[in-house]
Amino acid sequence: MTRIAVGGFLHETNTFAPTKATFADFQHGGGWPAMTQGADVLKVMRRINVGLAGFVDSAEANSWELIPTIACGASPSAHVTKDAFERIVKVMVDGIAAAGPIDAVYLDLHGAMVTEHLDDGEGEILARVRRVIGEDVPLVASLDLHANVTPAMIGHADALIAYRTYPHVDMAETGRASARHLALLLKTKQRFAKAFRQLPFLIPISWQCTNDQPTKGIYEKLAALESDGVPTLSFAPGFPAADFRDCGPSVFAYGKTQADADRAADAIVKLIESHEDDFDGKIWSPDDGVRHAMELAKGASKPIIIADTQDNPGAGGDSDTTGMLRALVRNKASAATGAIYDPESAKAAHAAGVGATVTLSLGGKSGIPGDEPYRETFVVEKLSDGRFIAPGPYYGGREMEMGPSAALRIGDVRVVVSSHKAQLADQAMYRYVGIEPTEQKILVNKSSVHFRADFEPIAEQLMICAAPGAMPADTASLPWTKLRPGIRIKPNGPAFNPPSR
Repeated sequence: MTRIAVGGFLHETNTFAPTKATFADFQHGGGWPAMTQGADVLKVMRRINVGLAGFVDSAEANSWELIPTIACGASPSAHVTKDAFERIVKVMVDGIAAAGPIDAVYLDLHGAMVTEHLDDGEGEILARVRRVIGEDVPLVASLDLHANVTPAMIGHADALIAYRTYPHVDMAETGRASARHLALLLKTKQRFAKAFRQLPFLIPISWQCTNDQPTKGIYEKLAALESDGVPTLSFAPGFPAADFRDCGPSVFAYGKTQADADRAADAIVKLIESHEDDFDGKIWSPDDGVRHAMELAKGASKPIIIADTQDNPGAGGDSDTTGMLRALVRNKASAATGAIYDPESAKAAHAAGVGATVTLSLGGKSGIPGDEPYRETFVVEKLSDGRFIAPGPYYGGREMEMGPSAALRIGDVRVVVSSHKAQLADQAMYRYVGIEPTEQKILVNKSSVHFRADFEPIAEQLMICAAPGAMPADTASLPWTKLRPGIRIKPNGPAFNPPSR
């Protein structure tokens, strides 16, 4: 029987964010399943939208024996602590080393991990695994669409395969694609030639959505270029908030010959570069955006949905800034917004009870410039223990643990307050505290794009607003220091020049 060691360790690192990812964050998981080890990995990683879960499905269909090590992820944030990284990677690498004779390794990684002591987290993971298994055992990893792929990652892996949708509704499918490529490696007993290209400009995450052009057309062309000669081809637009040399978009191809791989990679690079002007769009200020949404809502039959993009906990925000809430209240909007991460306020709401009024200093505790706690009196409309299923396309049926939570009301604005943070990307994240999203005039979601998978079908119109937050919509506004010289810090923007020492 074919024996394959598997594991998962996912983190998207915003080096400009206020809060680091500790070992406890990976134990809880945030929007990811809680940390599991050993045989428990295969019990949890089933029928959910996660790369490893998709790989497990395919492995069973192929009658492969899986040797699970560890599976964990944490909400995007600042650097992964050295303690967390070393403890998790030790379990993974030791588990692979102790597995006995194995035929291959599959890892579910993100591709944009920066730690306190390493700029290239995944490059180090793959290097350590390669040292244990040697050069002859195939090593394949799935990556997030937002991976900042490095030469070390390409060098140590036999194949890297990235998601193709944003919102990421194909995470499990990417695990299955990884299994198909691994089956090909095992059957042919050959290695494919690699082509790796880094693009010359950063792409802001708001314009990476694959529901829209130009990204939609790029992925259609990418899929059309795959063939027997080029079994897999990936475009990773990158996560443009990680201050290290290899941050940015990349293309990587695997071909029967070097010429096959080079030809496919160069074709996609040429297409992406031809669309540099198109990676841009309208972003509203909080007040202008709310007022425009209120006008649109007058004639709408469905909610106007606003992305509070700069406080997206899926991009390193703490999900606690108050700029959009203030704009809603200031303009007397009828709306719901969430989720504001504030365990203290959630605890106070639970102590006060349903129907009570409670004065809070809500949110604003992450120290983001231009933001502060919102001190007001709220009505407690509903309370929840924070446990529910998120059945929409992004979370894909995950069991959510948001901790003690509440629906608060001020004027005609309802606010979801939670004790854990996760990107508001599922309608259930309103319903669990008694707010029916389809009945709201305006919804303001702390998300950039992932919410679209579940909310676009119920939206009259989508908008993007930029209130203070850890993930600027304009990548040129970040204080870069370590990027590779010459990369443009936004589409058609200025080239990066390292600060003089």
